Amino acid sequence: MEILDLRHFSSADLRPLLEDEIALWGRLLSWDYATSAEMILRYMDAKILPGYAAIERGSIFGYSFFVYEQSKGVIGDLFVRDSVRDGGRGPDRHEVEERLLTHVIETLQQSPGIHRVEAQLLAHCTGEVSRPFLQQGFSRHPRVFMNFEIGKHPRASLGTLPPLSPLFEMHPWSEEEYQSAAALITAAYRGHVDSEINDQYRTLTGSLRFLNNIVRFPGCGTFDPRASFVVFQRRTRTLAGLILCSQVRPDVGHITQVCVLPEYRSAGLGEAMMAASTRNLRERGFHFISLTVTEANDRAIALYKRIGFESTRVFDAFVWEG
Repeated sequence: MEILDLRHFSSADLRPLLEDEIALWGRLLSWDYATSAEMILRYMDAKILPGYAAIERGSIFGYSFFVYEQSKGVIGDLFVRDSVRDGGRGPDRHEVEERLLTHVIETLQQSPGIHRVEAQLLAHCTGEVSRPFLQQGFSRHPRVFMNFEIGKHPRASLGTLPPLSPLFEMHPWSEEEYQSAAALITAAYRGHVDSEINDQYRTLTGSLRFLNNIVRFPGCGTFDPRASFVVFQRRTRTLAGLILCSQVRPDVGHITQVCVLPEYRSAGLGEAMMAASTRNLRERGFHFISLTVTEANDRAIALYKRIGFESTRVFDAFVWEG
């Protein structure tokens, strides 16, 4: 087995492996990874995707890539084909994953100007690939993948949630709210554990980048403005809450962001926004809604469980500060 620079290869070399990865994401997460895979292949052909490939008998059977964002590196993916497909003759999958990650981590930590590295590997269970990260001084934050099966919850169950207070009003998402939404995200995550995991939440500029990634790029599915909402305080016209949703499969919505200003966190805005998104997706024939939440965020997990979300897997977020 060899570990080689990913930029030595073309999309044709990687496509068979990505077809296996698309199947895995569909099976584990009910997530259509095909759009993300096509974006990866375009970057491959442009020779601008940094990362490493594991090669056995002339074929790629594993890879990991990363991206640079100013002074930060983000590990975008890790996938290794199980040797069972090759009759058990291939190298141990876990060993290959660790070797690929070690190469990626060392490259990022030694890259000039890189002072922070982040990774969230949804398709790997918590602890599964933690050793290379912990050996290199990363902190680990377990996160929970939760799922809501719309058909299991009758339409009437949404009526059991508290109605939105008359002090507030809810509207569909509008791009006119970009700046105020970024300010809301920054304020909502100040001192929050999630701002340790994703440093974009710490500044207005970073929150604008985060919004841009969610709304205009397919990394977390295709943004769904019809199932995304904002809540205003009526008197002051202050943006008090926000929920963003993407479509990750024709029948699956994924909540990419829910946040409320700290001073309004006991006003039931989270429940009201979740109910609005759920109603919209139900009316359009969706079958499932998923989301991810940091395990340490007890309050949010309690809310999602009260609504009817179930935990289906725990994965890890890793952070290194140089």
